[in-house]
Amino acid sequence: MERLAVIARLAAGTQSQAEELIAAGPPFDPAEAGFVRHSVFLGQSTVVFVFEAHEVEWLVDDLVDAQFFHHLLAEALGAWRPLIDGQPQLARERFFWENTSEAAEAG
Repeated sequence: MERLAVIARLAAGTQSQAEELIAAGPPFDPAEAGFVRHSVFLGQSTVVFVFEAHEVEWLVDDLVDAQFFHHLLAEALGAWRPLIDGQPQLARERFFWENTSEAAEAG
């Protein structure tokens, strides 16, 4: 399982607009797209989209490439465009830790 983050700097004064877009949910079905988990973190000046799946980079590439064919995704990206300051960056996971003994006890 791999994780990939897309990190973007928010333009000044756009945090509430970003909150509204996030609250609307993803413009695609994460399970149908092949993701195991998808989350979005919002800070005062950044937004971080985290995708988790096997071969996650391929899935994210496919999702971005599909924007030309997927009207809702293209609209969503268009809605984010004025909120983003600069070019979003990819961050690849370099460390992950999980307490497997506690996860086993909880399940």
